[in-house]
Amino acid sequence: MKKADSISPPIPDLQSQSDPRSVTIDKVGIKGLKYPIIVDDQVNGTQQTVAEIDLYVELPHHYRGTHMSRFVEILHHYHQDNLIHKLPELLTEMKAKLKADAAYVQLRFPYFIKKKAPVSKVASYLDYTCLFDAALKQDYEFWIGVVVPVTTLCPCSKEISRYGAHNQRSHVTLQVRYSSFIWLEELIGWVESVSSCDIYALLKRVDEQYVTEHAYEHPMFVEDIIRELTLKLEKDTRIIEYRIESENIESIHNHSAYALKTSARRS
Repeated sequence: MKKADSISPPIPDLQSQSDPRSVTIDKVGIKGLKYPIIVDDQVNGTQQTVAEIDLYVELPHHYRGTHMSRFVEILHHYHQDNLIHKLPELLTEMKAKLKADAAYVQLRFPYFIKKKAPVSKVASYLDYTCLFDAALKQDYEFWIGVVVPVTTLCPCSKEISRYGAHNQRSHVTLQVRYSSFIWLEELIGWVESVSSCDIYALLKRVDEQYVTEHAYEHPMFVEDIIRELTLKLEKDTRIIEYRIESENIESIHNHSAYALKTSARRS
């Protein structure tokens, strides 16, 4: 029988130990956590999805380590909220509870939009990879982004061929910082509008004819995608900064064609 005054020894907190090496670490935390989130949906108000989340803080030189379990504990405080609107609070809590000067969160998640086929109008859901990237040091900085699959048809192939032209699926990544709210659907729509043709989850024969012929009539290099999208973004006064990547997964080569453009920050 245990003595009434028996007390278990305290569990040591190694992470909080002082470290003599005087090396600050830029980011330390957890990576690849899958977690349910709620995001804004332009049509339905909100949409539930599952994100892959990275959570980091800057580790001061005098601490040996950070407390990894606290990242999940803090995130759980916001799991019933529309997370995009709670990221400043999440990062503020991370800085306070982990005694850090900077905090970071990155989210990647599938986002579904119901699209109608161009001719038959049959509806189906198409998934897009979307991302949020936020940081809090002295100031809060937030990026929103989308990875949009599209079809591109090669202008050179069309020009030099007696019939036909090779096309391919392409991935266009668009990331922006904004001064007032921009919908994910807006970013996706801008990208699709400068492609040779949209991609759809479900097509009937009349739709397949349409997308084939439409792509043939709108050939686009990766450079064309970048330039056309840049012109659209430069006209939108809500956008502070942007980054565009265009990658053609070539159908006649065992490599991709690629282009990148980043903007200067607007005052």
